[in-house]
Amino acid sequence: MRLVCPQNQLAANLALVGRAVASRPTHPILANIRLDAISSSQSLGMTAFDLNLGIQVSFPAQVVEAGSITLPAKLLNDIVSRLPDEDVTISIDKDNTMVTILCGSGRYQLHGLPVEEFPELPQIGEDGERTYLPVESMLSGLASTLFATSADDTKRILTGVHLTASADRLEFAATDGHRLAVVQTGFLDADEPPVTGDTVSTNLEVTIPARALRELERMLNQQTEGAIAVKFDRANMIFQSASQILISRLLDGTYPNYRQLIPNRFERQVTVERKLFLSALERIAVLADQKNNIVKITIDSTGQEISLSVEAPDVAAGRESLPSQISGEDLEIAFNVKYLLDGLKALPSNEIQIQLNNSTSPAVLIPIGATKMTYLLMPVQIRN
Repeated sequence: MRLVCPQNQLAANLALVGRAVASRPTHPILANIRLDAISSSQSLGMTAFDLNLGIQVSFPAQVVEAGSITLPAKLLNDIVSRLPDEDVTISIDKDNTMVTILCGSGRYQLHGLPVEEFPELPQIGEDGERTYLPVESMLSGLASTLFATSADDTKRILTGVHLTASADRLEFAATDGHRLAVVQTGFLDADEPPVTGDTVSTNLEVTIPARALRELERMLNQQTEGAIAVKFDRANMIFQSASQILISRLLDGTYPNYRQLIPNRFERQVTVERKLFLSALERIAVLADQKNNIVKITIDSTGQEISLSVEAPDVAAGRESLPSQISGEDLEIAFNVKYLLDGLKALPSNEIQIQLNNSTSPAVLIPIGATKMTYLLMPVQIRN
């Protein structure tokens, strides 16, 4: 194996694929990145796989001799990222274990492991399905739901985003048990697939780990438009762009029936300017940090305003008031300030509507005149 490629491309792709390297590998090979020099396409492919998430990239390289090897990901990245912005030559000795890296005045040698030890990436069999997901819709849905996934591995199914598709829409849902974000975006027309002759499936209902989706989000941000090809079965999902492939295990189990959590009727509705609400909440949050991160919201239907207040005894107290359009009776309700901030930042509109019943039932925030999104938030008990 012998190849030549630009340092900047090698470093950028190493950083990308390295995100799928196991942080605590159970086997030495899982700490490595696989390199494949392909002479027919004059390209260098790189693969990392931690048994749950896999990333594969390919970019142009001058391949003198084809070959494959795996190298320690962190050490390789640390070396390449510090090399000068010149061409890098990578070659392997006759025993196919020692790799030499030449760039400028530098010469580095790394011990590799044979590719036979590297785990095979999951494949989608004939029983799998294929579809295309619009990049713009995917980015919109992920930005509005990923933040609401759980970080608690004991509730594994909640650590992912539940994605379903129908003929005309995609639906994203995420919950950690305290809040729920649901977003509906446009889907491709199944009768007009992006590639002539492709069969596009709309039979999609999967729960994808948040970690994989954050990497997908980075991947899609480089494309921003068009559609990404997807293959999936009951266990795995493969996202493929022109030069990158992301493979993720799917989360096993039944996702909660989140739709039944959203109330059908509300006794109170509050319309408020989102940025004003967000700014006031960020200011009052400084005090909320001193007292359990709880903010109290007082709805004044007579004065047509809402007030945000925090009282931390022997420390400080604060209050912010905002003009609002209110229907229904007065109410005092309290929320975790972080959860409320997260929702306000994700809502894609200038104005939002807060829908409520009482101080102990869920509140729902929706954007006005924007992407169809529902953010449900459980209140906390007010102790006077």
